[in-house]
Amino acid sequence: MPTDGEPLAGAKTNYKLLLEYDGSGYHGWQRQRGVLTIQEVVETRLAVMTCEPVTLIGAGRTDAGVHARGQVANFLTSTGIPPRRLLEGLNSLLPEDIVALDLSAVPRDFHARYRARSKLYEYRIHNSSRRLALGRQYVWHIGQPLNWDLMEESLGSLEGRHDFASFQAAGSSVRNTERTVLSTAVVAYPEDIWSIQIAADGFLRHMVRTIVGTLVEVGRGKLSDEEFVALLAARDRKRAGMTAPARGLRLVEVRY
Repeated sequence: MPTDGEPLAGAKTNYKLLLEYDGSGYHGWQRQRGVLTIQEVVETRLAVMTCEPVTLIGAGRTDAGVHARGQVANFLTSTGIPPRRLLEGLNSLLPEDIVALDLSAVPRDFHARYRARSKLYEYRIHNSSRRLALGRQYVWHIGQPLNWDLMEESLGSLEGRHDFASFQAAGSSVRNTERTVLSTAVVAYPEDIWSIQIAADGFLRHMVRTIVGTLVEVGRGKLSDEEFVALLAARDRKRAGMTAPARGLRLVEVRY
C-alpha cells in the first residue's frame, strides 16, 4: 500500500501546490516567450523532480512585479515520489525568491482557478516623508500625508456586486466586468505602512492597482467620496486614477 500520500504507480495524481514569491524579478505568473515568469521557473524544477513535463494551473495570473504570499496551483504527474519529499526536493531546486509552502494530493477534479471561490489581495503604501531603504520593493512610497479615514470610507463603498469597468486596464477584452467584493479593510502597520485589503470573487486586470491609485486621489483631497462613488458607476477607465505600481501588491490568499 502507498504511504505518505504516495500515488499508485503509473497513475496520474493531481497535486495542489501553495507558493510564496517575490515577483520583483519576474514578468508575472504566466509563462511567456522570451521573458522569465514564475510559472516557467516552477514548472522547470518540477519537471526535474518528476522526470516528466509538468503544466501548472495557477489560481491567478499575477502581473509583472506583483508578489504572492498564497498563490495556489495544481498539476498532474505520475511520479511515485511522496508529497513531502517532492516538496522538499522542489524547494532545494527553486531560487531564493520562490518558496513552495505546501504540497498535497487532491481529487482529480480540483482546479486551482475554476474551483476558487474568492481571492484576497493586499496593497501596501509607505506613507511618510522618509523613504525606506529596506523593504522598499514591497511598498509604494507616498511622501504627502493621506487622509486614511476618507480612503477607508470610499473603499467600503466597493463592497457588494458592482460593474468595475472603471477600474479595469484599458484595452482589456473581458466582456463581463461585474464582480462581487466580499470585504475591504484598511490596516495600519508599524513604520508608517498602510495596507489596503480587498477580497472578491474575481478581479479584472489591474483592478486592485487602479482602485488604489484612485483612493490615493481621495486621500490627497483631489477626489471626494461622492465623486469616487460616481466614478464607479460611470464605467469609464479615463475617470479613474493612475494604476498604482506593481511592487506594492501581493496575492495573500485563495479561498476554496
